[in-house]
Amino acid sequence: MASTYLSRTPASASNRRTWTFSAWVKRSNPSGVNVIFQQGIAGNYFKMNFQGEVLRWRGVTTGSNQAYLTTNRVFRDTSAWYHIVARFDSTNATAGDRMRLYINGVEETSFSTDVNPPLNYEGYVNTTDPIDIGRDNTANDSFFEGSMSHVHFIDGTAYDASAFGETDANGVWKIKTSPSVTYGTNGFFILKDGNSVTDQSGNSNNFTVAGGTLTNTEDNPSNVFCVLNPLSHLKGWTTTDGNTTFNSGTVTDWSSAVAGTIGASTGKYYWEVKFTSGDAYSILGVLPLDQYWRCNKGSTTENVYNYAQNIQFDTSGSGSLRNYVSSNTTFPQVSLNDIFSFAMDMDNRKCWIGVNGVWYNSGNPATGTNPTWDTTEFNSDWDGGFVPFTQGYYISNSTEFKFNFGNGYFGTTAVASAGTNASGIGIFEYDVPTGYTALSTKGLNL
Repeated sequence: MASTYLSRTPASASNRRTWTFSAWVKRSNPSGVNVIFQQGIAGNYFKMNFQGEVLRWRGVTTGSNQAYLTTNRVFRDTSAWYHIVARFDSTNATAGDRMRLYINGVEETSFSTDVNPPLNYEGYVNTTDPIDIGRDNTANDSFFEGSMSHVHFIDGTAYDASAFGETDANGVWKIKTSPSVTYGTNGFFILKDGNSVTDQSGNSNNFTVAGGTLTNTEDNPSNVFCVLNPLSHLKGWTTTDGNTTFNSGTVTDWSSAVAGTIGASTGKYYWEVKFTSGDAYSILGVLPLDQYWRCNKGSTTENVYNYAQNIQFDTSGSGSLRNYVSSNTTFPQVSLNDIFSFAMDMDNRKCWIGVNGVWYNSGNPATGTNPTWDTTEFNSDWDGGFVPFTQGYYISNSTEFKFNFGNGYFGTTAVASAGTNASGIGIFEYDVPTGYTALSTKGLNL
């Protein structure tokens, strides 16, 4: 469970009637309570959080809701970054304009709960109570599961979303990296470029990492990386560490398959996987995109590996290469904590697997020689492209894989020594073959 949060206690109170909060967030878990920010104490606070799939923003005084919005819109996409702007101005004569909420530059107008504050309401923001990013600070729970970037707080001015973002030539909402805003006394700007909690507003309103570990990620609103897709959840298995670690749990059937959030039909891509636990049915590979639906079969089971190219192995002996048209072949013995490299060339329909920096069968993705799978497997039946996937079957140990799609970590452990990467996209343990890049939105557009 997540336990990381940031905290700051202001030295003095300031404007409690007019303020703005802006942040880019990416969810890892579309269920439960995930707090984005909260300031106050028990019974008196302002809080913004995901409540399951919806977003809530409310102000509470002596235990009573004085300001409260709950969206009808749902936020279940774990591959997306959302830009959230909360504009508060209780001095506004128009009640409906006192709390205004923007998502990716567009104002939300449909709410299941719509309680605007009284005129000149002084909520529990800009007090001397603690303000926490990423947890409920009155109960020490409901930690945010996911990533955040470019977190702003504005003291004394109500800005709309255009102060912090803008639409590019392709119609995509993007960050204004250095917005022209007035922060006021208690205003701050953190998590600008990386995991720094040092205030970039000029106010020196720095935060501390008060719990857990704040991990830097290459994944950001300008370049979204592949992760595992928890929405294909069936039963028993889990994804953690920003949906980069897979654990099959104690599932004793084939319902524990999960695929990545990004696939490709053209281009050349590289990723790594660390094997940290598993039985005889620990499976890694690539799945045709038009077979993606097999990862989510409701309550039924599905041998997804029968429709994919994959390696099946355990730590007690050699593995086997599997695909949907040719016979199995033997793969070298693997051990716990081995790191697998995948190089997928969708331009020439070939794929290579390596272990601990050595490509299987003397393969060379850079020159295109000795692929693990070639056009025999990547035939015209699967023109829609491929996506990374994994599957496990519990016998006596859960299968656990830690994927590095370019963030430079296996779980929460950084790569030991980053390899070369000519594309400049992503950080990996081993050298990225010439001509290959990370599975990310920028990588797809090279």
